[in-house]
Amino acid sequence: MQCPFCKAPNTRVIDSRLYEEGTQVRRRRECERCNSRFTSFEKAQLTMPFVLKRNGVPEPFDEDKLRRGIGIALYKRPVLPEAVDHAIENVMRKLRASGEREVASRRIGEWLMDELRDLDHVAYVRFASIYRSFEDINEFREEIERLEKLPSAELRRSQMQLIVTEEAPTLPSRKRDD
Repeated sequence: MQCPFCKAPNTRVIDSRLYEEGTQVRRRRECERCNSRFTSFEKAQLTMPFVLKRNGVPEPFDEDKLRRGIGIALYKRPVLPEAVDHAIENVMRKLRASGEREVASRRIGEWLMDELRDLDHVAYVRFASIYRSFEDINEFREEIERLEKLPSAELRRSQMQLIVTEEAPTLPSRKRDD
């Protein structure tokens, strides 16, 4: 890698560590010419499927567009940026795991709503109202009632998963002491 300070073509790696839950590698580097140190990040570049819009026209997946959509729903809500990044990564992981060349925008919207439901109920209702084109106050009320009937995110995370789906990771098996 080229040194950002003196533009020398050779630098050496001093230290490497996993970063972002193992999806990136953080490397400390040192220039062999000027001895300056800097950090670089390495991440696999995976191809994402195309998004099939409602009108049937496919378009390239745009992470910024997904981030803007979740950002509008979360406007002035007390949600940490790390939680937003995690939610976006979950949606992108589901996209890659689909194995399809094209994924309907409706499906992506549903995945995003699942993430918002776990992050913030107000943001979830905001997003759902636009995404599902609510026409009147009754549709808001119905969605809120449906939301209230669902178990909380904490309760869902604390419960053991009984049915394994392709989108949910499996739990490691435990050895029994007999």
